[in-house]
Amino acid sequence: MRVAVVGGTGLVGRHTVRALGEAGHDAVAVARSGGVDVETGAGLDAALAGADAVVDVTNAPAGDAAAAEEMFGRMTEHLLAAERRAGVRHHVLLSILGLDRVRGNAHYAGKRRQEALVEAGTVPATILRAAQIHEFAEMIVDWTLDDGVARVPPVLLQPVAASDVGRILAEVATGPPQGRAPDLAGPGPEDLVDMARRALAAHGRPVRLIPTWRDAVLGVEMAGEVMLPGPGARIAPTSFDSWLASGGAASPR
Repeated sequence: MRVAVVGGTGLVGRHTVRALGEAGHDAVAVARSGGVDVETGAGLDAALAGADAVVDVTNAPAGDAAAAEEMFGRMTEHLLAAERRAGVRHHVLLSILGLDRVRGNAHYAGKRRQEALVEAGTVPATILRAAQIHEFAEMIVDWTLDDGVARVPPVLLQPVAASDVGRILAEVATGPPQGRAPDLAGPGPEDLVDMARRALAAHGRPVRLIPTWRDAVLGVEMAGEVMLPGPGARIAPTSFDSWLASGGAASPR
């Protein structure tokens, strides 16, 4: 199959392109660096020509909820329209585990808008909601770092390796549309602050962490078990510890 991976040069996108290639498929990385702008639609028709399936792993900056909804909505509408013109038979969207349980996060509002458009569209689709990837903890550190100090909320997650997400997206894209695929998570729960501490130690970064919900990137509505998978979730094999031990913790900066 010919599969276009939109956002294919990003962290999860690269793993998806690699997994598709290893399985014998023709994977095309679609990205702004290659002259394609999903936000405006420029270059999409040429990029999707001959594609049997499209995997959307794009992201967008989130200001407020309205801005995030507008941005994700515009990108998704352009992509779905180009897929219809190209005769694409399967649209796969990477989304976020626990999306419906978190109402106050602007990024999540944008992703809900994205999901709604995909579900209402005419291109057969699969939506895969995945837990945060292992790199997420150090990303939070970098977003909040100020004078050697970072504020990290004590969120309980069940993180998943980006390589596992890519492999499963490749599997989903080359199979029949499922509507909603089972949620995807890693082997076990992890505390985000502890994840950040271990990742920083692996990179030799002397950052002082403040575990707090105050002025945090993530809201207190994510406390408790809100972000953990429910029954029926698909559990990927790579734990945070094994990912660190394997050297997969190359700094995301």
